[in-house]
Order: sequence, then C-alpha cells, then structure tokens
Amino acid sequence: MSTACGPDAEAVTRDLGFDCHDVSPVMSVRPPWALAHWTMPLLEVLIVGGAVFALAHALRRHRAGDPVNLALWWASLVYLFVTEPPLYFPEWFGLDRLYGFIFAHNRFTVQFMADRLPLYIVAFYPVISQLAYEVVRSLGLFRRGALRGSAAVAFVCQVFYEVFDHLGPQLKWWAWNPGNAIVNHPALASVPLNSMLLFASVSMAALTYLVVRLTGGPPPRRLTPRVLLAGVLTPPAMAIAGIPAGFAGENTPARAWVLGVELGLLWLAGVRIVVAHLRSGEPREPLPAFTRFYPAAYLGGMAVFWLGALPAYLAAKDGVTADGAPIGSGLYALACFAGAGLLLVALYRKDRAPVPG
Repeated sequence: MSTACGPDAEAVTRDLGFDCHDVSPVMSVRPPWALAHWTMPLLEVLIVGGAVFALAHALRRHRAGDPVNLALWWASLVYLFVTEPPLYFPEWFGLDRLYGFIFAHNRFTVQFMADRLPLYIVAFYPVISQLAYEVVRSLGLFRRGALRGSAAVAFVCQVFYEVFDHLGPQLKWWAWNPGNAIVNHPALASVPLNSMLLFASVSMAALTYLVVRLTGGPPPRRLTPRVLLAGVLTPPAMAIAGIPAGFAGENTPARAWVLGVELGLLWLAGVRIVVAHLRSGEPREPLPAFTRFYPAAYLGGMAVFWLGALPAYLAAKDGVTADGAPIGSGLYALACFAGAGLLLVALYRKDRAPVPG
C-alpha cells in the first residue's frame, strides 16, 4: 500500500466515489461531463476563468505602474505550493503523526499530484486574493496603510470564501477526514474552525500585507524575490495566529471557544473598518473591469450552486444528506452572503466613475 493512500485516505476518497490507489501520479484529465456533480465543471469555469481575468487585470495595473496586483497573483501561487503538498501528503514531510490525514478533493477535469490537487484549486488562490484585495483597494481602504487594508481583506475573504467553504462538502467537491481530531475539530457544521479562520482569512490578510509592504510604491527593479518572500512568509504568519487556540491543547470545547471568539473579533473589526471608512466620505478608487464584474459573478455563481443544493440541505438528517454528505452551516453562509452583498452595494454606489479595462 502506498503511504500516500493510507486507511484514512482510502475511506475519504471511497466516500467521494473513487479509489485513491487508482490515480495518476503527476496529472490526470477527464471529460467535464463525467464529473460526479453538475456543479463541478461550472465551478471550474467560474474559478479558472476568474484567475485568467485577474491575471489580465494585474498585467494592466502593472503596465500602469502598480506592481501589487501582479505580485499578489504570483505570491498566491507560491503560498499554494508551500502549503498544499504538506496538507495532501503529511507523511512526505514527517507531519503525519503531528497532523494526520486532513482531507481529499474529488476528481475534477484536470488534476495534479496523484489526483489530490485540482486545477481549479490552483486557480482559486489568485482568484480569492485578487477579489478581496480589489474590493478593499477600490473602496480606498489601503490609503490608510497596509495594516488597515489587510485587516479589511481578512473580513472580505471570510465572507466571500465561506459561501464556498460551507457548500463544498455537501456537493462532494472535497471531503474532510472526520477522524482527524487534531486539525478538523472543532468544526462549524462540516467545516473545521481552523480552516475558517486561518485559511479563509488570516492567510490572505498576511499575504496581502506582505505583498503591499514589499512591492507597494514605485515598481521595484526585481519583483520575483519579493514575490517569493511574501509567499514563503505567509504560513509562519498563519502559525502565529493559531497560537491562542493551541494553548487549549486537546480540549476541543476550549479550542472551539477560542476560535469562535477570534472569528467574532474578525467580523467586528472588519465591519467597523469598512463602515467607518464609508461614513468618512473619503474618496474611493475608480472601478476597473475585474472589480466591476467578477466579485458579483463569483457571488452569483455560488448562489446558483446553493440553490441547487438547498433541497438536499433542507432534507438532511443529523447534518447528513440522503447520499451521505455532510452539510455546512446555512446560517453562517447566509450571513456571509449578506456581508458580501453589502460590500458589492458599497462598490457600486453611484458616486464613483468606472474606468475602462
């Protein structure tokens, strides 16, 4: 038996509908109509298309003299390739006893690393970082400094990311290992609180802060080392944010309280920063095409997926659908939809003028 497909991985991937032993070690491609759920190819189009749109936008801004978007796009991929392999194959890095097997993705059209890494996940990192950064930048929040802007990014990432995070397990886009008490518990419904706090908010806020500080201002002569540095330094920043919950040790209820309080503070700080800025009447940035269209398209796509999942969600018993999939927290997702929708309203207020491109 391959160490990359131990008993936990076998059980999780079997529930997703495939055998983790029967995988291509480097790359696999399958027809989009052969995927397990109708939402999966549409999700790929939404995210991969968004990544291409974000790259085109970043290149335009770079040509106009602002390297931050392009640096953030690439730094997101550096962060991905520093973070994801240890999550998929902890035994390769000596982390299996520390973290254990955490989760597995389902099979999508294009897959890498023994079917553990879908192409759309590669694209998701630059998509969510660009979406959050552009919402905050366009509102004018980075005029108050990198720290304030990055704190707002943490909130924006939370509301846009969690409408995705609380839907994926039900539609079997991925599955968490329920037997992993170290990383995957405590959880809100089917989503680990560690993921909600550290991956959905802290990581992107830290990455954005590092990129803005390292590349903001006049374009640096050498962008690549700064991009690499930002991507590599982001995981240690996440580890620092995880220290408070770590003090609770193996006491799962205590960890739940700590992580829950941290999430609550993130919401309070994010709402306060955004609302105070909007009330101040400070000028905002003109809306480029990416910011004008993609955040709304992303949120609309997630709403369509949620509507498709709603009958099974409402019929679920004890948090599990009829086909055995765990559901997320509909109330939390609804709160995130509301927060993201209000941010879009703030973006589209008529006291600004769009810019071409």
